[in-house]
Amino acid sequence: MCQLLGMNCNTPTDIGFSFAGFRQRGGLTDHHEDGFGIAFFEKTEMGGIGLRQFHDDKPSHQSPVADLINNYPIRAMNVIAHIRKATTGGHGLANIHPFVREVWGEQWAFAHNGQMTDSFVKRTERLMTNGNAEHYAPVGTTDSELAFCYLLNRLKATFKSRPSDEALFTFLTAQCRYLSANGLFNCLISNGDWQLGYAGSLLFYLTRKAPFGEAKLSDGEMSINFQDVTTENDKVTIMTTIPLTNNESWQQFAVDECLIFQDGDVVFRDTPSKKTYLSIEEGIALARSVGASV
Repeated sequence: MCQLLGMNCNTPTDIGFSFAGFRQRGGLTDHHEDGFGIAFFEKTEMGGIGLRQFHDDKPSHQSPVADLINNYPIRAMNVIAHIRKATTGGHGLANIHPFVREVWGEQWAFAHNGQMTDSFVKRTERLMTNGNAEHYAPVGTTDSELAFCYLLNRLKATFKSRPSDEALFTFLTAQCRYLSANGLFNCLISNGDWQLGYAGSLLFYLTRKAPFGEAKLSDGEMSINFQDVTTENDKVTIMTTIPLTNNESWQQFAVDECLIFQDGDVVFRDTPSKKTYLSIEEGIALARSVGASV
């Protein structure tokens, strides 16, 4: 099962500590060796939002591109990273997440782990090849990029102009649940202003704010005292498939729960009335049962 990492914060922040542990899962502490990608949404001097992306088809734990990211402290408001274990689609850069598309003048980044059903893939591919006026189409051959294009095509078919963030959240929640009903679907989506997390099985989050303390990585010997590198006003939320530290209190998304974070806070939440939580072992077993590489 691929690994997801997201960050949303209220001030430009370096994701280096979290990424230092996360990248080890790409071939060292886990066997996700089919490449990685990361997208940084950064504030520009003109007050807008710019996007910086890195992709490599090498295992992240030994990638020179990943070394660059750890040695180049990029301060961003939103970050999405993905470590790939290929199931659908071949090995290569075209199939590396996050995928990015323009939506109403915004750049949207998307990363997914899980596995879409064969029937969904075939049905969606037919829609895109039978002369239908679909705005978005995949570049690579993954079911993940196909699901992203499906979601965006439904978005553009539903709204002729950009809706409010609240209406957008309601729509995206419904679409994520539809996709989850047609496969195993966990995802992160960001437009640079907010970041959405949806859990079809496993997703955790942690919000760091004052008073800050020490954090210790689960995938290495590295630790940091955030009190030394933050101000009392900083607020940073990290989302990930499996918790990155072993001495902090991570919160788990319920199955089919959808949240949007902005400035490090939860601004929209949709939780099923009956909450279900999978253990990490159960989540891995579920991924294996639907044919996802784990």
